[in-house]
Amino acid sequence: MKESQANKVILLMSFLALVTRGKGISYQTRGQNSHILPYGQVSKIIQLKCGDVYDCIDVHLQPSLNHPQLKDHKIQMQPSSFPIGLDTEPQFLHSESQVQPSIIDCPEGTVPVLRNNISGTSATHDIHVMGSMGIERAAAGIEYRGDVYGTTVKINVWQPKVNKDSKDVSATWVHINNGVGEHTDRIGAGIMVNPSFSGDISVRFHIAWTEGLEKKVCMDQSCRGFVQVSRKWAPGVRLDHVSVYDGPQWAMIIKIFKDPKTKNWWVTDGKNIPLGYWPNGLFTFLYDKGNFAFWGGIVQGPTATSTAVEMGSGHFASEGYQRAAIIRKIQILNENNTYVTAEDDLKLAHGTSNSTLYTIDKFRVDTDGLGMYYGGPGLVA
Repeated sequence: MKESQANKVILLMSFLALVTRGKGISYQTRGQNSHILPYGQVSKIIQLKCGDVYDCIDVHLQPSLNHPQLKDHKIQMQPSSFPIGLDTEPQFLHSESQVQPSIIDCPEGTVPVLRNNISGTSATHDIHVMGSMGIERAAAGIEYRGDVYGTTVKINVWQPKVNKDSKDVSATWVHINNGVGEHTDRIGAGIMVNPSFSGDISVRFHIAWTEGLEKKVCMDQSCRGFVQVSRKWAPGVRLDHVSVYDGPQWAMIIKIFKDPKTKNWWVTDGKNIPLGYWPNGLFTFLYDKGNFAFWGGIVQGPTATSTAVEMGSGHFASEGYQRAAIIRKIQILNENNTYVTAEDDLKLAHGTSNSTLYTIDKFRVDTDGLGMYYGGPGLVA
């Protein structure tokens, strides 16, 4: 693909996020914790060995349902159908062990909500918005301009270094957009290190969205709208396993797709275990479909491009397998609810916002999807 086209890659992303797993679960009764909760009765409190605390709340009383557009909303517990996948052999010679979400195991009829992931708690005071004054940002990835009804992607899980006292962010992300300029609806998911949101420098899984008319950026349960249905995993979950330089590699599959019947936008893992969905009524421009998708690495924050925030593994893409991060098996969902590989050069572009900080290498289009190596240390080469 021509260099001029590769340099078109758009950095825009108004939100970022991250997944994690946790072992060692302990339980508390409500009386054991005096934290003031922004919702009603909690049926169980679960504390993981890593220190994360989850409140198990009635699925019908979750904070998201207080959104004005969700009055009288009837929760959909499962997608009406799952997209049809491509039955192909992987074209990359290497494979990674699969990271799965933690088993939090809230009671039937409840969903787990990460304690520091709720509007009104200390962790939600500063969600960075791309385009805000004083916010630096950079990206390296693949973009597609065309009809998008969903996507699937396999993300190589690394833990990029981000200063724990900073408001910077490093993420591997996928998002789907529709709209023009400021009036753009966006939905996305991925893995992220975001100390000012999560309170630590762990890699976590997050979901996020933007309502184009209100221009409001939301992540996880920081504001109302995303309907969670899983009782076993939740946005903000910490990942137990990360890849090691010249060592074992870990990856996770993320799927975002539009339900062909209800028109809700679902998020699932690689085994089609639903996390939840964005109700279609939240959006104006994504009501029918997306017209843009991005997959790749993003860094942002007040000092993101001046303090060497790592992207991916923190190594340049040319270093290859077990050293650079991989994002691959990228497919888009078409109007027939089937995953296909995007092959139209007029709709595809790949590149980096600053090749001295972050690079892309070995971009490829195969029968199992798009793929590339990407990342960098955030230092001038």
